Amino acid sequence: MATAHASRKPPRHKAAPHRPPARGGKYVYCIAPQGEPLEMGRIGIGQTPSGVFTVPYQQLVAVVSDVPRALEPTRENVLAHQRVTEAVMARRTVLPLAFGSVFRSRKEVLDLLRSAHDAFGEVLAKMKDKLELGLKVLWDREEIIREIESEDPAIRRLRSEISHQKGSTYFARTQYGRLLEATLHARSERYARDIFGALRPVSVAARSRKLLGEKMIINAAFLVSREREKAFDRQVRELGERLRELTFRYTGPWPPYSFANIRLNLERVRPAHT
Repeated sequence: MATAHASRKPPRHKAAPHRPPARGGKYVYCIAPQGEPLEMGRIGIGQTPSGVFTVPYQQLVAVVSDVPRALEPTRENVLAHQRVTEAVMARRTVLPLAFGSVFRSRKEVLDLLRSAHDAFGEVLAKMKDKLELGLKVLWDREEIIREIESEDPAIRRLRSEISHQKGSTYFARTQYGRLLEATLHARSERYARDIFGALRPVSVAARSRKLLGEKMIINAAFLVSREREKAFDRQVRELGERLRELTFRYTGPWPPYSFANIRLNLERVRPAHT
């Protein structure tokens, strides 16, 4: 088993369209509840890290930097977005906004908070004291195929027929391919049921993502209460020990990107690129 708890990667984001430089705007990283002042210094987005400050409205604050309106989705900018959001997460619950949320002025940031105050408040209440943990599970496909061929007499017979048959083997290869893929799918589904079933009691919610490549059988995000993080860690380790034929890649903790990532679509709030 291989694990990588606390590895770092950029959050998924929508690329902002190219815009010519103009008077600076306000970049919003995340929404958080009011609390003690957030003193984070110059850790924000930009070639020279920008200062990070808050714009308050009633029970909420937006975490903001001054930036040019022309903001490219470079790796450095995306990592800065993540860095600021994680710094806030260390102190309070956050609602991360999608990368590229730039507004023309402080007034428009206030318009955002005012128009979505109740909705933000409801989601913050649901996300309170929760974090996101990522889990990818991979297998050695060729090794699994060899194991299936040794265990399944029908697949083993077809494989032997293909190897020894003279002339066309099209029909046998077609049967073999269909039966093998069905068996691989059934086995991966069995693993997924086992793993999700083991992690369900120590998580609040789970979300499956697109599988990347033939080796990956699980790509998921789990929403976990802070108080259950150690229990979740322990359960992943136990799964890795029990299922040694699989590779577990475990990342986090993250802000709840997969469960509360806000993509703005508010008619009364106009981002700078509209």
